[in-house]
Amino acid sequence: MTLADCERVAEIRVGGWQSAYRGIVPQSHLDAMSVPEDTERQRTRFLQRSPGVLNLVAEQDGKVVGWLCHGPYRDGEARTADAELYALYVAPDRYRDGIGRALLEESLRRCTAAGHDRMFLWVLRENGRARRFYEAAGFRCDGVEEPFVVDGVEVPEVRYVRAPAG
Repeated sequence: MTLADCERVAEIRVGGWQSAYRGIVPQSHLDAMSVPEDTERQRTRFLQRSPGVLNLVAEQDGKVVGWLCHGPYRDGEARTADAELYALYVAPDRYRDGIGRALLEESLRRCTAAGHDRMFLWVLRENGRARRFYEAAGFRCDGVEEPFVVDGVEVPEVRYVRAPAG
């Protein structure tokens, strides 16, 4: 990912939320999401260059069609030696084209090369499509759940884990 990709990544992320989380998080939140605001957030995070954080994009025909970000596992404020998949979004019109799987495989490959024993991720409990995707990729729900509140509505997240090497 480059700084120039931030706007397209924001478009994909906002479109992903509005598509994947419809009926799960409050519609008011989805309607209020803004590509310009998310672009600025993406640029700020990209320029911070947090240690161990990697942003990957997938391109087809010269256009960014997917984005993934991983880094150290966040256990509260502490960072651990494990990896965490922070985000994986594909342009909604490109779902089921293998883009998410390719990004995830590259992320897992890099985590293996970096010596991470485990990769964790959090997914909204009610997001069945994402849960099936991660389970097909070898992740397993480990029973840990956390509250996640969006516009005053609780939408719990569940944690998944797998060894990067599979």
